[in-house]
Amino acid sequence: MAESMKGLHRSHRCTEVSNKNIGEEITVMGWVQKRRNLGSLIFIDLRDRSGLLQIVFDENDVQKEGFEKAETLRSEFVIAVKGLVTKRGGAVNENLATGDIEVRATELRILSEALTPPFPIEDGITTKDDLRLRYRYLDLRRPTLQKNLIMRSKTATLVRTFLDQEGFLEIETPMLTKSTPEGARDYLVPSRVHPGNFYALPQSPQLFKQLLMCSGYDRYFQIVKCFRDEDLRADRQPEFTQIDMELSFVDVDDVIDVNERLLAKMFKEILDVDVKLPIQRMTWQEAMDRFGSDKPDTRFGMELKNVTEVVKGCGFGVFTGAIENGGSVRGINAEGQGAMPRKKIDALVEVAKTYGAKGLAYLAINDDGTYKSSFSKFMTEEELAALVSAMDGKPGDLLLFAADKNSVVWAVLGALRLHIAEELGLLDKNQFNFLWITEFPLLEWSEEQNRFVAMHHPFTMPMDEDLQYLDSDPGRVRAKAYDIVLNGTEIGGGSVRIYQSDVQEKMFEVLGFTKEEAYERFGFLLNAFKYGVPPHAGLAYGLDRLIMLMAKEDSIREVIAFPKIKDASCLMTDAPNVVDSKQLEELAISISKAEEKASEDNGN
Repeated sequence: MAESMKGLHRSHRCTEVSNKNIGEEITVMGWVQKRRNLGSLIFIDLRDRSGLLQIVFDENDVQKEGFEKAETLRSEFVIAVKGLVTKRGGAVNENLATGDIEVRATELRILSEALTPPFPIEDGITTKDDLRLRYRYLDLRRPTLQKNLIMRSKTATLVRTFLDQEGFLEIETPMLTKSTPEGARDYLVPSRVHPGNFYALPQSPQLFKQLLMCSGYDRYFQIVKCFRDEDLRADRQPEFTQIDMELSFVDVDDVIDVNERLLAKMFKEILDVDVKLPIQRMTWQEAMDRFGSDKPDTRFGMELKNVTEVVKGCGFGVFTGAIENGGSVRGINAEGQGAMPRKKIDALVEVAKTYGAKGLAYLAINDDGTYKSSFSKFMTEEELAALVSAMDGKPGDLLLFAADKNSVVWAVLGALRLHIAEELGLLDKNQFNFLWITEFPLLEWSEEQNRFVAMHHPFTMPMDEDLQYLDSDPGRVRAKAYDIVLNGTEIGGGSVRIYQSDVQEKMFEVLGFTKEEAYERFGFLLNAFKYGVPPHAGLAYGLDRLIMLMAKEDSIREVIAFPKIKDASCLMTDAPNVVDSKQLEELAISISKAEEKASEDNGN
């Protein structure tokens, strides 16, 4: 039967006790990690969020009733223990912060009993993710997850303190707002008092933070929940947290400066890692040409090389055909992989196909300098030698080539270099390589919509020297946009905003909006711009992704308390789920037969 805490007050967390407390009487509370019964002695490993502490129940120290209670303890019982801190009687455990001390118990209270958990509450378990997430409240007791969430809390506190000292104000923006479907899908919330109308949960506070700049608040920030109804990946969730900020009277360098100092402080205080400032900057074009990605991982080489000019007159139709169609031929050098078995090369071809390639050309350089290739019979010795030279190839190397339009070639080789690096163990999680990517294209062509769409969002300022091309050559216009990348993951991004009404209206025109459509969607912002708006810029970090990398985890689920699985459902609470028909009636919503069947198929 559970006992009361009456009269007991916790004096220390487990690892707050040290050899400095030897001789003191203390009270600790937590969960039983493990029990060892040696007859007249019972040893308990007590666990709380700080770590483990060894408790000793000696029948000579504790009353008979207390010793008998200690014999009933099992894993995950919640207990309170009063006792004396002493030096360990046995061997010191150097793996524990409290490994040289123990508490000799004088009083025990069982505050709560527990069933046997469905998996061990310890690190290194091989339990399936679905089971862990169904019992997330148990999973969250494991030391690694607790360490991750403590790191997250400390990081958020540091961010708040730093930005406060930099003159930022923390201001909350609405969760229920208007749908502006220019990007990912919105999560919609029906309105009861406005039947047939819907709020949208914010994908970001973008418009509101720009309005705050119009309102004169100068420097704003918010650690805020955002929502996007999109397919999930290891670093993506339907609800996520941003460190969001906006600054007035600034340009690109000002935003980068304050954020570099924030990152340096964050990594030094949380991880004791020195971030070298200034952080390297690279234009979008250079990143794509060298790495095939606008979020390149620079912890290893294997950079792309453009060999279009080298092979443009060769006899290999795959190469020349791509060039004639306005594409390019580029390659990567997997150094030392020339002896890769054909089966593995075929697997790389399949990887390339998932990124749009029709195939993948390869050339292995044998140790004697001869070639093993999928296309050498179509090229002369001189042409092959020139190609190998352009790729800095040497005996033992494997050269891989893609030939297609640039977007496909970049995607294929960018993905392949990461795939190969992972296979070869080149991705060191203890190395933190930061990189700013700048001068993104303002627009990109959407084949699906048959129009230009904003690469970031419609409020991004074009670079001053490119404004002249907005009408004549929109695809040429670069943006005052910047992303901060860490180890091949975009952890944040932002831009200088358009603040002149004429430029904003021109931007909407290029995006295919009529003036009426633009005002229908964004009229409140455009109207605000008529009353004096300062130049402004901002940036938002994905806090979940940032903590994932700091914690050296592979998934953001490991740094979020209650995450969703890949179909955006919660196994623990069984959300989303059906609702009462009366609720639907109040909202003037009916469920179609197709939707009802889908719900039944999903087990709801």
